Amino acid sequence: MTIHSVVIQKLLTTNAHIGRQVSTHHFKQFTYGFRNRQSIIDSDKTLICLRNALNFLSCLSRDPSSSFLFINTNPLFQPIIDEMTSRVTSLSPERASSLWKMRGFLTNSCSPKKFRSRHKKLVFAPTKMPDCVVIFDTERKSSVFLEAERLGIPIVALVDSSIPWEYYKKVTYPIPANDSVQFVYLICNMITKCLMLEKKKDGAKGTGKKATIKDQVESTSESKGSASDEVLVVPYDNLAPMSCDIADSKQLLDKLVVVKYNGALGKNMGFGGPKSLIEVKNGSTPLDLIVNQIQSLNSKYGCNIPLLLMNPKNTHNDIVKALEKYSTLDVDIHPFEQGERTQHESFVSEGGEDKWQSSKHGTHFLSLMNSGTLDVLLAQGKEYALVVNPDNVAGVVDPKILNHLAQNSIEYCSEVTPTTSTGLINFMASSLQGMFKLEDFTSDHSEKSVKGFKFIDTRSLWLNLKAIKRLVDTSALNLDNLSTLKLFENSIGISIPQSRFLPLNSTSDLFLLQSDLYSFTEGMFVRNDARVSPSDPSIALGPEFEKISDFKRRFETIPSIVKLDSLEVNGDVWFGADIVLKGKVVIDASPGLTLRIPDGVVLEDEEINDPTDI
Repeated sequence: MTIHSVVIQKLLTTNAHIGRQVSTHHFKQFTYGFRNRQSIIDSDKTLICLRNALNFLSCLSRDPSSSFLFINTNPLFQPIIDEMTSRVTSLSPERASSLWKMRGFLTNSCSPKKFRSRHKKLVFAPTKMPDCVVIFDTERKSSVFLEAERLGIPIVALVDSSIPWEYYKKVTYPIPANDSVQFVYLICNMITKCLMLEKKKDGAKGTGKKATIKDQVESTSESKGSASDEVLVVPYDNLAPMSCDIADSKQLLDKLVVVKYNGALGKNMGFGGPKSLIEVKNGSTPLDLIVNQIQSLNSKYGCNIPLLLMNPKNTHNDIVKALEKYSTLDVDIHPFEQGERTQHESFVSEGGEDKWQSSKHGTHFLSLMNSGTLDVLLAQGKEYALVVNPDNVAGVVDPKILNHLAQNSIEYCSEVTPTTSTGLINFMASSLQGMFKLEDFTSDHSEKSVKGFKFIDTRSLWLNLKAIKRLVDTSALNLDNLSTLKLFENSIGISIPQSRFLPLNSTSDLFLLQSDLYSFTEGMFVRNDARVSPSDPSIALGPEFEKISDFKRRFETIPSIVKLDSLEVNGDVWFGADIVLKGKVVIDASPGLTLRIPDGVVLEDEEINDPTDI
């Protein structure tokens, strides 16, 4: 009998697998189903989450100055907690219980700690903030969750099938189980052994310094010197093709999860909801495209690629309503509602444009991973995550990139695209790979901002979940920009084709997407083969086309632009049907003049100011 089976049997004897008669939606990921009207918790997932929590506690305990706050209000558990805390010399559980009853035990800890009564001195708060809070009875609602979250203190907690979402989402390391006395005794015994084992290791080494992963990474980066400031960029065309074996492809795709954000709004285009619901082509939205593409992969290979949707509070209901039409599709979709946004966390930039902030892109991904979702994904055999930039309509799954990551043990991969201003495209076409400095990359893809840069960071990331787990436990990871790749053992950039980076930030971008330059099949945009130039034409529509409603009214049909280099439109201009644009076209209507471009006209390298120029 293996050690794993022995531990599973031990869990079963504690009735840890027996849940309540109610199973909340977010807890169903830990359950098999119902039996005798009681939810059955997956013991394998309980064991995985328990191991992750114990590893985290062990890592923190390596610092002799670290402290743990154990919260318990169930009198049945109290003798067990007393025995554990006395052995590991942590905070007194009685004091923790009193502090919970008083409220404000953490956020008010800077207030006076001692008060004199008639007979004795009372101590109401610890003199030092705990490094971790361990909660044994989450069923009993407590302000501990709110205060620990406010102070950024990680929470390890036992959670059962009836825990409300507002408490569950605040738990950093959830342990799904029935909180029976037997299981509490088991987990306290394991915590005691882990902490005492780390204490013995520290005593043997004679060191008192906390060796975190972040410290190790920083020391490694320093030893590498200037090399850590460079990125290996691999051209997309040099990636090895996927295996022709369907079974191998299925096995690889089963390890993937897609994370998409819906925080980018369309207010600057006159659209009141998220950009994911803007109609981009033939009645389809960006959300339709990525769902259809995952559906196509699932059907073709027999795999299961889940889609995680992160929605801000003001758009969550719209997204959930839009998901109703996918109920018959073979796609596992999980929408997550984010909390209310603070001014610092706003999805709208100070300039008023509806841009996704790259720092928040990574921040919210980490918040999702810290909520216990990472442990669940690892338990399901997921190893890779594609984090899609919400502005990028063409950001979808590419099995070719995933295969390259798996074959070369890549932990971090950022999709980048060459700027057209440096002539780098020809260089990359004739080079297998190249090393580039971080200052060669920019995330601002506007024409004025790319000058002096060699690559645009599309902010679409491929991440190894095991590497994320290694770094996120000690808060060493912050996915702000490309410099984050220093934290990973093997990181690269992939220079992707233009068809994988199609941002939607204005009606000029919408014009490009709805034209004959691109079509889509199975949720993926495909570039027109008749297009000779490697870059897309430059489109600049004036303020009269700024809102989507005005944009639709001013075009009977979108002109053909396969042979167009650039288009600039200003003034009161209206377009007829079946128009063809070639070369460089400038249409600038004089003030007070309405200019109508007739049906079927062909404009090539022309500048039009009034009807006589047509």
